Amino acid sequence: QVELVESGGGLVQAGGSLKLSCAASGRTFSRYTMGWFRQAPGKERSFVAAIHWSSGSTAYANSVKGRFTISRDNAKNTVYLQLNSLQPEDTAVYYCAASYQGIITSSPAYAYWGRGTQVTVSS
Repeated sequence: QVELVESGGGLVQAGGSLKLSCAASGRTFSRYTMGWFRQAPGKERSFVAAIHWSSGSTAYANSVKGRFTISRDNAKNTVYLQLNSLQPEDTAVYYCAASYQGIITSSPAYAYWGRGTQVTVSS
């Protein structure tokens, strides 16, 4: 059974940083793409970043390019999202997800989801 568990969220002031983690278990993820999505109150879930587990290829939403960095640790089966220069508009629940397709930004392509971790940025 696939399980994705996010951690690392919290409350931070504008301009601050957080590092989110997603611990993956239940299968071999070498052919998977791991993605981060976020959902703010009253808004639809949106793509943030993705990384292909074996190749390391990445993709980012325009709104986070240059501020967020996605990475993975194969030995720990963990994917990370480093959030820098956070702004109040980054406030959302951040979800980790896994897709058997290549780098893709569409949430329906992701079959497995974690429960999310809250990120709150105060102004």
